[in-house]
Amino acid sequence: MKAVHFGAGNIGRGFIGLLLSQAGYEVLFSDVNDSLVEQLKERKSYTVRLANEAQEAFHVSNVSAINGKQADDVAEAVAQADLVTTAVGVNILKHIAAGIAKGIELRLNRGAAPLHIIACENAIGGSTQLKGHVYSHLSADMREKADAIIAFPDAAVDRIVPLQHHEDPLQVTVEPFYEWVIDESQMLEGFHRIEGVHYVKQLEPYIERKLFTVNTGHCSAAYLGYLHGFDTIQAAMANPQIAALVRHVMEETGSLLIKKHGFDQAQHDSYIDKILNRFLNPYLIDEVARVGRSPIRKLSVNDRLVRPALQAYDLGMKPAYLAMAMAAAFSFKDKEDPEAIQIQADLAASGITQAITEYTTIPEDHPIHAMIKTQYEQFQQVEVS
Repeated sequence: MKAVHFGAGNIGRGFIGLLLSQAGYEVLFSDVNDSLVEQLKERKSYTVRLANEAQEAFHVSNVSAINGKQADDVAEAVAQADLVTTAVGVNILKHIAAGIAKGIELRLNRGAAPLHIIACENAIGGSTQLKGHVYSHLSADMREKADAIIAFPDAAVDRIVPLQHHEDPLQVTVEPFYEWVIDESQMLEGFHRIEGVHYVKQLEPYIERKLFTVNTGHCSAAYLGYLHGFDTIQAAMANPQIAALVRHVMEETGSLLIKKHGFDQAQHDSYIDKILNRFLNPYLIDEVARVGRSPIRKLSVNDRLVRPALQAYDLGMKPAYLAMAMAAAFSFKDKEDPEAIQIQADLAASGITQAITEYTTIPEDHPIHAMIKTQYEQFQQVEVS
């Protein structure tokens, strides 16, 4: 079995590529990093090490790579694949869509077998978004033919993979925990089950639980940690004040999830405890800058902060701690992050009132807008003093 995976970065190699290889797939990575592609082509293997006391290592073999800038190679790989997956970041999906579309055309013209294309991104409806990008490159006739044999099932993925600092550029360290959930209701009949994947008939409760708990809590820890001068998530979460605030944020999203999806209170409390312990993993060094990066995306209306806050408010809740986390995101001033630089420039030019509306789409007359603004101004007073 052949799998084409877009994105040979740390998550691609340390999570999706590892599981696909363990499930018996020959994995072909597509990436635009020339050096990474050449090393994978030459070595055809790499090591994944778990961040735990035993430091368990897995040798991932039967892998190779193609350069994502070579459109014909990408298309041919998709045409021959038994499975296509991605881990490139939701904003990059549109850039890989043309190659996938060309591969689908080749596949259809050759009468090839059905194909599942799964976007493994931190986004709600990632595969659905990818389908939209791909179909924009196909004619109406090709889209109709593709609907019969190409499926884009949505997925939820969860594994902390920090920035890597190894002599071997292909080695990846990952946390032991992982979760990959796929919506089987969107899959074609007779699909091949991947070992290690959890299949569900309704994905939304799982992806919102993950996004609103793990990702919301993680970025909250990063932004609060940054405000307190911590460099790593582990150091930030060792601070009792920050740990308590992050827990409050996750309890707010938990109340929403329990009310919306009917999760059991005790089980969800246990889920929060497990995640907080993951953030404290002493065998991981996870930089605040990595977890907090791309604050424009994280503050967008359908992402981990704004979406649960608006949903909670609509259900009669007061998302004060989520508003605090958004205010902390507006206070993130990492000079190496283009999105943080852009936000700070807009804050300097137009002020926090306009910035909140611009980045979150929350109108000025909405109560959450006022909550964010008030908390942001309090953060600035602490900085000044």
